[in-house]
Amino acid sequence: MADSLTFTLSSGGDVVIKLRPDLAPGHVERITQLASSGFYNGVPFHRVIPGFMAQGGDPTGRGTGGSDLPDIKAEFSAEPHVRGTCSMARTSDPNSANSQFFICFDDARFLDKQYTVWGQVESGMEHVDALPKGEPPANPGTIVKATVG
Repeated sequence: MADSLTFTLSSGGDVVIKLRPDLAPGHVERITQLASSGFYNGVPFHRVIPGFMAQGGDPTGRGTGGSDLPDIKAEFSAEPHVRGTCSMARTSDPNSANSQFFICFDDARFLDKQYTVWGQVESGMEHVDALPKGEPPANPGTIVKATVG
C-alpha cells in the first residue's frame, strides 16, 4: 500500500499527505483508489471555512455528491483532529463516507472519535491555507492532480 498522497492545488503547489492505514485501512484504500483513477483531478474545495477546515472530494462541487462506489464503514480512532489532519466527510450516518474529505486548518478536537482520520499533511499546508474561502467560494480552489506515491 502507498504511504503518501500528493494533491497539486490550484492555489499554487503540492500538498503531501502521509497516509494512515494503521488508523483507517478501508478509507486509505478508497482514497488511493480514487486518486489513482483520476477521480480527484479537477475537483473543487467546495467548503473552506477559516479557522476550521477545507472540504473537497465532491465531483459536482456542491457538497452533495460522491463517487459511484459504495459508502465506507466508519473507522473512528482516538487520533486527534489538529492542524493538517485529513479526515472523511460524511452525513449524520457514521457509515456514509464515500469520496469527500476535509483538511483541518486548526485544532478541531470536537470531531475526535466521530470522523475517520486517514492522513496527515506532511508538507504544503501553506497551499491549503491559500485556498479561496467560502461555502462555496466564489472561485473555488481545485485539486489539479492527485498522485499516489
